Amino acid sequence: MIVKEHSVGTELAMNNASVEDEIDFSCEPYLGLEFDAADDALKFYTSYANRMGFKVRIGQLYRSRTDGSVSSRRFVCSKEGHQLSSRTGCPAFIRVQINGSGKWVIDHFHKDHNHNLDISGENCTPTVQQKGGAAINSITEFPRRPRKKLLEEANDESSCPFGIIDFKRMRKEDLEGQSRTEPYVGQEFSSPNEAYQFYNAYAAHFGFGVRIGQLFRSKNDGLITSRRFVCSKEGFQHPSRVGCGAYLRIKRQPSGKWIVDRLRKDHNHDLDSEKEGRAKSLPASNILTEEVDTGLVNGDLFRIDNYPAPRGGRQNHIRSEWYSMLLEYFQSRQAEDTGFFFAVEVDNGNCMSIFWADGRSRYSCSQFGDVLVLDTSYRKTVYLVPFATFVGVNHHKQPVLLGCALIAEESEESFTWLFQTWLRAMSGRQPLTVIADQDIAIQRAIAKVFPVTHYRFSLWQLRAKEQENMGLMGDDFTKDYEKCVYQSQTIDEFEATWNVLLNKYELKDNAWLKEMYEKRPSWVPLYLKSTFCAGIPMNESLDSFFGALLNAQTPLVEFIPRYERGLERRREEERKEDFNTSNFQPMLQTKEPVEEQCRRLYTLTVFKVFQKELLQCYSYLGFKIFEEGGLSRYLVRRCGNDTEKHVVTCNASNLSINCSCQMFEYEGVLCRHVLRVFQILQLREVPPRYILHRWTRNAEDGVFPDIESWSSSQELKSLMLWSLRETASKYIDAGATSIEKYKLAYEILREGGRKLCWHR
Repeated sequence: MIVKEHSVGTELAMNNASVEDEIDFSCEPYLGLEFDAADDALKFYTSYANRMGFKVRIGQLYRSRTDGSVSSRRFVCSKEGHQLSSRTGCPAFIRVQINGSGKWVIDHFHKDHNHNLDISGENCTPTVQQKGGAAINSITEFPRRPRKKLLEEANDESSCPFGIIDFKRMRKEDLEGQSRTEPYVGQEFSSPNEAYQFYNAYAAHFGFGVRIGQLFRSKNDGLITSRRFVCSKEGFQHPSRVGCGAYLRIKRQPSGKWIVDRLRKDHNHDLDSEKEGRAKSLPASNILTEEVDTGLVNGDLFRIDNYPAPRGGRQNHIRSEWYSMLLEYFQSRQAEDTGFFFAVEVDNGNCMSIFWADGRSRYSCSQFGDVLVLDTSYRKTVYLVPFATFVGVNHHKQPVLLGCALIAEESEESFTWLFQTWLRAMSGRQPLTVIADQDIAIQRAIAKVFPVTHYRFSLWQLRAKEQENMGLMGDDFTKDYEKCVYQSQTIDEFEATWNVLLNKYELKDNAWLKEMYEKRPSWVPLYLKSTFCAGIPMNESLDSFFGALLNAQTPLVEFIPRYERGLERRREEERKEDFNTSNFQPMLQTKEPVEEQCRRLYTLTVFKVFQKELLQCYSYLGFKIFEEGGLSRYLVRRCGNDTEKHVVTCNASNLSINCSCQMFEYEGVLCRHVLRVFQILQLREVPPRYILHRWTRNAEDGVFPDIESWSSSQELKSLMLWSLRETASKYIDAGATSIEKYKLAYEILREGGRKLCWHR
């Protein structure tokens, strides 16, 4: 491949032996335009952007869940989104998708921008943001020489155009011959070797050492796109390192040159003046031999942080300074909270993922760990920190924190360690349902660690994939698809309607639809109805636990203060609901004994759900359609609507009852159809088995209805300790509100102490 640069744009020519096919870079994008590679499409769109007066960023990508390869990519206007004040949510983009022949075809193109275009910026280089690193604020300010030369061929070893550093070619005289001028943003080098030699000579002159830092590699073609050279005291993995922030980063340009796009000169330690004039050579053991061939292909950019990975080694998205900060914080928390738990994954002596949970979260899991939501929404955007949360639903239907993690890499190995660690911290009690991203690594880890747990896809990712794919198929398909998925009443109806859909639109071979059909138990509402999900709606996502206060863009210095504020805010909301449930009673709307029973047992929020179902049941009619011994079936339908009907099956011998709508199985609260049958049978109370303890007022009050299910006495003792701590904390808060309450609380404690014989 040969890349030509002209003042009007970049021209790409493919050299296929004797025939050279050229892409016309002067034309506008259009649907159906083909490229040999996604990078070629990016170069083409960049050239078009230069002429039109806007800049380009790398947008979303989608991978095949079968083999992990990238199936489509988006290149967007730099003002797309709203993460920065300079962005306007511009909708302009192109999307390329790989076809059966291996070509990349433009299948989506939005031309219009919602901002003024900079016609004068014709010759400026666009900003291309990469995952794992922030965008360059302004490249146009860099001094540049006009470049109209051809990019040297890849096999020209003298240029090292692909970012591979050849230490064998670096002689002492080469280093000593480098200019001792200071580096500057915009400085240009012909190769990474040259840049390293220059920075090494500069470092020797000023008295500090240099190490090879992180790199970015395009997984489309495996080429290195940028490199960092850091002060030898960067990071904290060795006692001699002090977290120095000095570094130089170079970035590969379309011309094949390498330009300094980021530079930090300040050190946080004294410089060794005795090193002046002496360039330090690197031992052979430091050669990054893995750079030649890592075996990684296809996908987004990845980052290796702070230490070189061995051939085929694991990547790490967590910066080294996070480890020292968090470990120090964890140690201080353990001194205050004996139930605090944390663990660090170690791989070949390197710190990887981190997990932590305080005593409150571990106790909450004993009551509300039946539904586990792994929130990895940091993956939606370019992130500074891969922060994920384990979230459940408490007895007020509020999000409750069940653990936190920093995920070093999104691999099966990393997620397996994460789930195993969560399970160990939570006394080995497996959840009934895990809600997580549609990801093959997560799916395999769940199957390995939680073999009997149901896996449900996260809604945000499911919706994004639906919008991405259905946008290409037309409005008629979208309507039929939504009717099939969300309005089918039975499994058989869904299966039949799905086949009709594929035949009608000739989509039997559509890869996305094939994949979604195979995974239907994890996302189709009909299949999820029989799985307990604590009432999390199928068309909604659980609210982010920390909201906007803490996210993947939170900087290091603000992380812990924001984490603690967000955690306290959520727990204060829970305390308010506890107070309201204890001190207020909702109005009864009927004279049914079951309503009074459930008002006494349920929290306010859950009682409102039950009360709504009870009031609705008066709009339904029930007819017995089958009876044999103690088994009866009733057809319950809405008055004036013959299509809205369900079958309720009742066994009089053991008072078991179920409905075809499966609301109780999904949410844990009886539905209107069952309550209508209760009225027909003149049942005055809800059987105890249909009042889930997790929804009751005393769900956190130390009552354990399933004590025999705990696998060991140590686990039960831990649960009792957490429960007593929580109750004592609330007791102390109430007793300290006034002198009178303090005296009363103290007397109660003394009396309790005598009964427990804690005074010898």
